Amino acid sequence: MKHLDKNSIISIIIAGMSLATAWAIRGQFGHEQGAAWAGGIGCLSILLLAKKENWYNKAIKAAFAGAVGWGFGGMMSYGILVGYGRGVDFINVYYGLASLLVVGGLYGLIGGGLFGLVLADHPEKKIKWHQVVTEMTVGGIVFYYLIVEQLGFEMTPPRSEAWGICAGSGIAMLYYMARTKQYSAMRVAIYAGLGGGFGFAFGNFLQVLGNVAEIPFNMWNVMEYSLGFFGGAGMAYGTFTSKWPEEKPTTQFTTSNLSIPIIGLLILIPFFVWQQSFIMKDFSDTLGAFVSQPQTWMMVVQIITLLVFLSLGIYWTKLFSKKKGLANQQFSYKEISMVFISLFGTYILFTILLTGSFLSFYRIEQFLYIVNFIIILVLIPKYKPTFSERPALSKTWRKALLLIFIILAILALILINSHGEMSHMQKRFDWV
Repeated sequence: MKHLDKNSIISIIIAGMSLATAWAIRGQFGHEQGAAWAGGIGCLSILLLAKKENWYNKAIKAAFAGAVGWGFGGMMSYGILVGYGRGVDFINVYYGLASLLVVGGLYGLIGGGLFGLVLADHPEKKIKWHQVVTEMTVGGIVFYYLIVEQLGFEMTPPRSEAWGICAGSGIAMLYYMARTKQYSAMRVAIYAGLGGGFGFAFGNFLQVLGNVAEIPFNMWNVMEYSLGFFGGAGMAYGTFTSKWPEEKPTTQFTTSNLSIPIIGLLILIPFFVWQQSFIMKDFSDTLGAFVSQPQTWMMVVQIITLLVFLSLGIYWTKLFSKKKGLANQQFSYKEISMVFISLFGTYILFTILLTGSFLSFYRIEQFLYIVNFIIILVLIPKYKPTFSERPALSKTWRKALLLIFIILAILALILINSHGEMSHMQKRFDWV
């Protein structure tokens, strides 16, 4: 880490905090849409920290691609894997931690990879997105049906084995990067994957120890924060230590190809979170613990959240649409910063309203999101990383992965000696 100066290290930590906070919030909403919203926030934080003017025009597209990538992993089931980490024998606990390494790694691999591909996209070396999408789709289908269905390899029985789809898509994405020599994007994908994987497993370790110590806190949220922190830090490290193409000053930029990213990031993702969490889910029981007319309060919350995300989405869409008629269609740091603030702030508002935390302080972690948010907003303008060019060496990545497996073995030994049988404990191998 000698190649990183103080500003770079702090910038990586801030990026980690951004995705960590958003990913912890994501735990309240779950699934693909919740992960996508969190991933978009994490990507925007990196772009703001980088302070590269030629990236502001790519910011919305890069954040949307990263959101899609992080959200793609939302289909994976991991609840039973967390249960393995609560076991009492080394084999099952180590298996659980290693499996969480895979799941968290796939989140970061695809999210960081798609984010990196947008940053690498350049007029002289364009990314063929139709090819990327096609290869990832085929890769996911082939891997799943060959490894899971045909060979019968199951990691999360009896739950969904959708990790196989993500693994195939991730491998196909890496193959595209290697074939087209997009090594900078590959570095972002690998380090985001290593960070996300380690963060998930380490978070499970913290969760179990927190439960054993009977710490009166949402330890599941701690696990989610850990995944986001290390995944975001890994994605930022890969970004700040890679060589990226410089846009020529004469390069003309147009917003005409940003319609889908703008609508997707600022309207569709919030809409799906709103529809799935505030409309399809009955949260009146949660509000009923604090008010006498929960159905009325639930309707008020539904309307408020709808108006907030629609108003912001329409505002940004109209603002960016107006640029099409201007001679200078460049995006500014201030505009991207305001998108980040509004997207992040709305996500926090959603979780506070959904959990009823605006009526009670019973969920202290909800207010810690606000503290994190304020710290992040204060620090982002003050720090700028020093970009350095590090080689894409598979040998280094293999060593890092081996080190993680060794650390997980140590964590597994600590866990099995810290407690007896626990509630929600799962056992993958009955013969142990």
